[in-house]
Order: sequence, then C-alpha cells, then structure tokens
Amino acid sequence: MLNRLPVLIVEDEALIALELAIAVENIKGEVVGPVATVADALEALSLTSVMAAVLDANLLDRDVTPVALALIEKKIPFVVHSALGLPDDLRAMFPDLPFVPKPSRPADVVLRLAAEINAGRLAAEREAAA
Repeated sequence: MLNRLPVLIVEDEALIALELAIAVENIKGEVVGPVATVADALEALSLTSVMAAVLDANLLDRDVTPVALALIEKKIPFVVHSALGLPDDLRAMFPDLPFVPKPSRPADVVLRLAAEINAGRLAAEREAAA
C-alpha cells in the first residue's frame, strides 16, 4: 500500500513507536526513525528523504509544532497521534490537521496516514490537470 515510501515516526513512548513502525512495515512502508524529540525529528527531515509522517503531539523536548510546520511547508502528509489533542498554537493555525486520538490501534493510525497520502496525490493530480 505504501510502496516503500519513507515514513518518519516521531513518538517518545518506545512501545508505541515500535508498534507504529511495525504497522508501517506491514503495509510496505519504509520506517525513518523512530525519533523521540523535536530536535531529532527536524534533523531527520533535513538528512533523510521523508514522504509522510506520524507525529506524537508532546515529545521529550517540547510539543511537535516545529515539526508539523516543517512538514506543512514541504507539503509532506502526516497525522498527529496524541492523547491530548493538537498543541494550541498548531490547532489555532491549522484546525483541520489530521488527528488520530490515543489510544488507537497502530494499524488504524497508519491507514489514516495512507488516506492522507492518497488525498494529497489526488489533489496534486487535479492541480496538474487544471
């Protein structure tokens, strides 16, 4: 389903990160990370080709807003997976970001990500055809 697309996993809970990585691999994605901090996520984005991401909202060093903004700027699809919802600043700027509440099955999180990837592809095709 993901056709070897590199997917960045940004999650500070090791078990959840592992489960998400397995779910990405189960639908033929390539895992980048997992990483547990904003600093490591931004470094991964600068050093690695990433085509999609799963983000926890609250990480070891701060909330995930800088990573989400970098992904939005690069037009990389992502989902936020969190028990606490979107960080306030991020929700104010982008209230319709894809969000999957914790707890959720990792497979459901990754399927939502796949839907976001496909929606982005369809939008790009429509834009190119116009």
